[in-house]
Amino acid sequence: MKPTRFIDSVNCAIEGILHATRTQKHMRYHFLAALAVLFTTLLLRVSSMEFMLLALAVSFVLFAELMNTAVEIVVDMISPGYHPLAKLAKDVAAGAVLVAAFGTAIMGYLVLARYVLPWQKAGLEMIGTESETGMVVSVVLVLIVVVIMKARGGTGTPLEGGGVSGHSAVGFCIATSVALHTQDPLIAVFCFILAAMVSHSRLLLRIHRPREVVAGGLVGVAITVAVHLLFRAFG
Repeated sequence: MKPTRFIDSVNCAIEGILHATRTQKHMRYHFLAALAVLFTTLLLRVSSMEFMLLALAVSFVLFAELMNTAVEIVVDMISPGYHPLAKLAKDVAAGAVLVAAFGTAIMGYLVLARYVLPWQKAGLEMIGTESETGMVVSVVLVLIVVVIMKARGGTGTPLEGGGVSGHSAVGFCIATSVALHTQDPLIAVFCFILAAMVSHSRLLLRIHRPREVVAGGLVGVAITVAVHLLFRAFG
């Protein structure tokens, strides 16, 4: 029955939010991201207008995810079995969430960039610029270490699967090298986004597990930074 009191309507709304949070892992991810963003704004002491824009953008993503969950529930109720139109309805609803998240990411960058990028640039300058020789040595060492780890792991093949993701390792190695070589915060962000997309493709293809992708990324970053510091110390 439709609630007749305002407090009952509020309780129903809260129950809907709790249900979406319990059943949808992406909703939980969005809430965690929202907490991280809002906590960051407090640390950076952004202006009231900037905080309002970020809060509005975050709310829009959560709203889109709630609507996506509602569409999925209705579609499953009407069409329990597989139907092309049911799949299309769910895909369109998921697309709405993606558009909202993309817009929020742009908003977050525009608001937080002037606070975060100077710190990032200062950190890169403190570490120093990587030489071209160091970049080449880093990639070669990453490849050697990945092959050794795959061989010792005893799973997968040298070119596919195994203990660590070679694509992730090389991707993050190159991203780290470019970040250190250019000393440009924005280029560094784009390079690491590209490396993350390469790593994510290994998950989509079901070639690697999440921990293998993360391990590969850490290997790539760690070896690149270590080689850079050695070249800087003895160069």
